[in-house]
Amino acid sequence: MGIQRIESVTYSIDDLGECVRFFEDFGLFLVERTDEQAVFETLTGQTLHLDTDPGPQLPAPVESGPTLREVVWGVDTREELDRLVAAVGRGNPVRETADGVHHTVDRSGFGVGLTLARPKKVTVEPRPTNTAGRVGRWNQALEPITRAHPLRMCHVAFNIAKHGKDEAVAFYTDLLGFRPTDVVEPMGVFMQAPGDDDQHTMLLCHRPDRAGVNHIAYEVPGFDDVIEGGNHMIERGWREARRLGRHTIGSNVFRFLHAPCGGRVEYAADMDRVDDTYETRVHETSPPHHIWALRTNRDQEAPTS
Repeated sequence: MGIQRIESVTYSIDDLGECVRFFEDFGLFLVERTDEQAVFETLTGQTLHLDTDPGPQLPAPVESGPTLREVVWGVDTREELDRLVAAVGRGNPVRETADGVHHTVDRSGFGVGLTLARPKKVTVEPRPTNTAGRVGRWNQALEPITRAHPLRMCHVAFNIAKHGKDEAVAFYTDLLGFRPTDVVEPMGVFMQAPGDDDQHTMLLCHRPDRAGVNHIAYEVPGFDDVIEGGNHMIERGWREARRLGRHTIGSNVFRFLHAPCGGRVEYAADMDRVDDTYETRVHETSPPHHIWALRTNRDQEAPTS
């Protein structure tokens, strides 16, 4: 099948302590820390690398300040890994490191790695729900979640320069086997990895003249985790980047936060799953960003009569 998932990501950062505090609050698990770098893990074994001095092994950053430098993709078999490395290597320099990762650079300057996927199994138990005609919870009151712990990184979104956007997309579709699921002509291309069933594993967003990290989405088990995870982050002093809502493309519930490592991170739940029968949708105009977004007038003054 080929690429299954995001295996790891690496950011170059300025303030290690601030970034460590952010991702501990976010619900990832710290597995390693030195004076210069830290490594976090999701429940399914993907790793997040934070490095204050990543050195020459990574491509130059595509933007100033803290930013995402490389995404390593996990491949299902050795045969598929060899095939993809050979395909990429026909037109691009590829370097293998001792950890078994093959490194190259995409058309926008982001680092791209390929390695064998090493997923950890995790048991997901969504909270039981009740509605007329379908009762999932008898004689049981719900307890607060209070902390969200992401199951996995489910997708990554890059900003790419509008000039050369077709070549940027083709790197992933022609060489790595991604397929477009939704093409939004004025905005960008949503793509699915061949071994994934999420509606998109990657989004390339067109920007007039610049590249940069947009966000990485982390799947949590359900709606309550999105709410309570975001609430915890706000209580810890982090800044929300977008109001709670549900996306139009992908249908997932979302909550975004500004991240000190660059870009934003997203709590996500209940994304559309699609298979090979899902035909690519082409949108000549951008659909609404969300089906709904939280609205409130609680803090407004009541009208006087």
